Amino acid sequence: MERTWLKSYPAGVPADVDYGSYQSIADMFTDCMQTYKVRNAFTSTDGSLTFEEVGRLSRDFAAWLQAMGIGKGTRVAIMLPNCLNYPVALYGIIRAGCAVVNVNPQYTSRELEHQLKDSGARALVMLEESYPTLEAIRGVERLEHVVLVTSGNPSRPNSATRDSPLEGVCRLSDVLLKGAQLPFRPVNLGRDDVAFLQYTGGTTGSSKAAKLLHRNIVINIEQAAAWFSPGFKGETPAIVTAMPLYHIFSLTVNCLLAMKLGGVNILIANPRDIPAFVAALRANPFNMITGVNTLYNTLLNNADFRTLDFSGLRICAAGGMPLQKAVADEWKRVTGCPLLEGYGLTETSPCATMNPLDQDSYNGSVGLPMPSTYISIRNESNEELPVGDFGEICIKGPQVMDGYWEQPDETAKAISADGYLHTGDIGVMDRNGFLRIVDRKKDMIIVSGFNVYPTEIEQVIGMHPGVLEVAAVGVSDKHSGEAVKVYVVKKDPGLSAQAIFEHCSDKLTGYKRPKHVEFRAELPKSNVGKLLRRALRQDLS
Repeated sequence: MERTWLKSYPAGVPADVDYGSYQSIADMFTDCMQTYKVRNAFTSTDGSLTFEEVGRLSRDFAAWLQAMGIGKGTRVAIMLPNCLNYPVALYGIIRAGCAVVNVNPQYTSRELEHQLKDSGARALVMLEESYPTLEAIRGVERLEHVVLVTSGNPSRPNSATRDSPLEGVCRLSDVLLKGAQLPFRPVNLGRDDVAFLQYTGGTTGSSKAAKLLHRNIVINIEQAAAWFSPGFKGETPAIVTAMPLYHIFSLTVNCLLAMKLGGVNILIANPRDIPAFVAALRANPFNMITGVNTLYNTLLNNADFRTLDFSGLRICAAGGMPLQKAVADEWKRVTGCPLLEGYGLTETSPCATMNPLDQDSYNGSVGLPMPSTYISIRNESNEELPVGDFGEICIKGPQVMDGYWEQPDETAKAISADGYLHTGDIGVMDRNGFLRIVDRKKDMIIVSGFNVYPTEIEQVIGMHPGVLEVAAVGVSDKHSGEAVKVYVVKKDPGLSAQAIFEHCSDKLTGYKRPKHVEFRAELPKSNVGKLLRRALRQDLS
């Protein structure tokens, strides 16, 4: 395949990258810990941790895991929000040779039980206040150790060890004190060892774990570093981390990329608390921010945010859901920095494409394939389509997962014999290599035999000045099979359905125009802020 996109690469970005001298994330972390010792690696309202402190504390946690008989290949789950304890647990698990199982701390007992059973995790690190979620399923197979975390700075634990609250349950502060007195044996990790079991809906919708090997993650860090490093212009990265670290986007693009570059993660524990979020931005100089469209839109609608000093802002990256033109344009006007969209999946560790940093405005695409990455647009017969044709986006590269954990049939459905991951997303690539996503296959609306893509409808309606948020779904219609229904959150209290219809009349062809408008106070979102169309469809059933 000819990589037509390489001609659109910015100067200095290589066509391919390699693993360097690193066999594992642990190797990379050890190198960075020694190189950037005194630099802050993570900062939050509870204080800061330097690279050296994260190194020492993660070593102590790894030593305790080893003393508990939890060694290479064992799965250990983390169920924490963005706090200083997260990187200590993360790097400790990795250095002990274990595989990390990231869990959303908002999960119910049922959801937690599925991940623990499916992964076979033997230990779980979680907030003390979340323990009731686990207590309801305490008989989960093989879960032997529960480590409870309280808020605070793990570099300043209590000097006195307290009694464990329950059998098999201990506190992280006690674990770190004990681990400091225990020997740590570095583990020989290879590129083909499992680093993460990262749960995802996947391309077929069922809950399963993408098996991400050390080589998948290490190369994706190198790919991201090659792409983003020139944008810092020699400055040390200071990355605003509002998306949860247990999510693959924030895990790689924030936590691990900053480690590689010697930068600091500015941890935002609760991005829904906008006043506290803006206060953290005011208190901490930052030059990069990542997030989803809804997060950027919410910030733009906060008056205090608009008064911040954006002179040091270098890189603004959007992913996880479609970026709306209205949001991107307003972001550029307010901050002076373009909001650039990228694309990836849990199954691609996640970075697959990104807009070039020399682009100064919204272009409607998710950018170019990253170094060492191939994108192929294919039809239902797995045949590659010509440039400009719409089809399923398929991805090949060293960052593509090894497969789904203990689900060979699902792996075979997702990854074709030639090594391409079938994403379930419909897209088109232009002659310069820029990829545009049309929508998910499953979200497509068919009106009188015509394909209608909700993202296009949302983009158009989102440009109306009276609209704060919008989501489009298909509803049953006796005349056309399906019709478009939009759910709208108002920015202007006086906004009417008629105004929406009129706004669409000259911007969308007839069959694409919404037939139904429903106003809501808010729209359902995932834990990372993605609009949940499926929840709206369920409301209709």
